Amino acid sequence: MAAEGEVLIVDGGLATELEAAGLQLQGDPLWSARILQTNPQAIKNVHASYLSCGADVITTATYQGSVAGFMKYLGLTSEKADQLLQSGVQLAKEAVTEFLSESRSSERAMPLVAGSIGPYGAFLCDGSEYSGDYVERMTKEELKNWHRPQMQSLITAGADLIAMETIPSQKEGEAMVELLREFPNTKGWLSFSCKDEQCICHGERFADAVKFVINSDQLVAIGLNCCPPDIVSSLLATVEQSKRPKGGWIVYPNSGEKWNANTGWGSGRVKSQLAELALEWKELGAKWIGGCCRNTPVDIAELRCVLKPNLKLK
Repeated sequence: MAAEGEVLIVDGGLATELEAAGLQLQGDPLWSARILQTNPQAIKNVHASYLSCGADVITTATYQGSVAGFMKYLGLTSEKADQLLQSGVQLAKEAVTEFLSESRSSERAMPLVAGSIGPYGAFLCDGSEYSGDYVERMTKEELKNWHRPQMQSLITAGADLIAMETIPSQKEGEAMVELLREFPNTKGWLSFSCKDEQCICHGERFADAVKFVINSDQLVAIGLNCCPPDIVSSLLATVEQSKRPKGGWIVYPNSGEKWNANTGWGSGRVKSQLAELALEWKELGAKWIGGCCRNTPVDIAELRCVLKPNLKLK
């Protein structure tokens, strides 16, 4: 996916930009996935904004979407729910096509569309993607059965790769990578949500959680997302050099603001640290770097200036 020594830039917060455009997502059990039905053009606009600011990878608005969730909260049939999930990929691919048709730069590689799959906790809409408490009562097979319809939809729609993201526990990570093997021609990445400088959110050590997939041929990267940027380097450093993923790390933290399940993100915008810390992460083996919640196209543009200072955007 990435050339030797090259870093691919991942986009930033999609919901952040949708809210900035005036859309109400707070407290919605479908979060930004509802906008696939109510205002798909708004999603395309966000994708276009990130592409214009230098993103090499854009992620679909399907993180909190699922066949079961669309049936429950939108009253759709399973067939219509599947189509709505697939539309997330189609919107992103349309944004890429339109961007390339307007681009005058021959230096820009074809941007990739990553089909986003969040943890089971995202469906529960109770903040448990940041604890993983539910895995205690679920088997690995049950987790695979839950994620299968979403993965199938995104692959059928033509996603370039699958983003298994904000995964709080080793068990769910293992389940998702095992599920990916059912689609042997598909690539993806696995990124954990982390609670401190050593552990993922459910409590397993990050260095232990990544061991089981370190040599996977289907994973283009392994890493972390939606954690404070100031703990990223410490987490990566817990893994011995010889045990780091051959595809490199993927790193896309949030802005560093605190999330409260009742009130949302804390007031008072924290200055993004992506551009400030990117070269440090690259030195530690990160080959995919971007932003998660509360990072904006401006932050991604600053990141691009650090990592690819000579790249012409258009």
